[in-house]
Amino acid sequence: MKIYKEIEGLQSFVAEQRAAGKRIGFVPTMGALHAGHLSLVARALQSCDVCVVSVFVNPTQFNNPRDLETYPRDLEADARLLEAAGATALFAPEVTTIYPEPDTRVFDVGAVAEVMEGAYRPGHFNGVMQVVSRLFDIVRPDCAFFGEKDFQQIAVIRAMARQIASPVEIIACPIVREEDGLARSSRNLLLTPEGRAAAPSIYRILSASRNWVETLSPQELIARVTEEINAVPTLRVEYFDIVDTDSLQSIHSWADSPRPHGCITVYCGEVRLIDNIAYY
Repeated sequence: MKIYKEIEGLQSFVAEQRAAGKRIGFVPTMGALHAGHLSLVARALQSCDVCVVSVFVNPTQFNNPRDLETYPRDLEADARLLEAAGATALFAPEVTTIYPEPDTRVFDVGAVAEVMEGAYRPGHFNGVMQVVSRLFDIVRPDCAFFGEKDFQQIAVIRAMARQIASPVEIIACPIVREEDGLARSSRNLLLTPEGRAAAPSIYRILSASRNWVETLSPQELIARVTEEINAVPTLRVEYFDIVDTDSLQSIHSWADSPRPHGCITVYCGEVRLIDNIAYY
């Protein structure tokens, strides 16, 4: 696996691969890699000839400086995992490489970026769109692969790609879970033992809620899920909403959407975890 810290070296490598007729797959990450990330690498290698992975903790998407400071980082371990997974190249730039000047671009992709995470983390999605558009411009991949744990983020990136007329195909890949159901996340490394024991209750209760669709309205189901999760020590729901999969707008009746989706954020102690579930 080749490792690049500078743009020029990576672009030369990608240009060589493209000149040889190879399709370029791209997996953008913030490091602290786990099985979820590696599943994206595997999917990229299935769909493309080359898999470029970026490891970059993007400061512009953190609206909480403490969150940025504590975000787990271990580039050497990440590189070992990626090489073992068969990744073709790793791009691990410094902040000044991605942002030689402050990025003042403001994206407006409408309602998909304004609800849920957009409402609770002001500026977060603008930062995501800044870094993803910048990485797309640097790597120029054919396809980019994202995990469905970040359900809303995928919708935002797709909207951004349409807005900037990016030719990159956005491919969503299934959530990878621990054996006890907890969605794989770099933030899981920050959980206390007590928190790690409690966190699987999030998905357990979400899974059970699929059986309540016949008897509860969306608002009643939201209330019951919230109550049951909040009853677990160390867990506190920040929000839970049931939305249309495409518009991400809240539904008030199951008839409002052919594909209703539940999106949740839960504090497990001090660690903020997200998950989601389809109700179709």
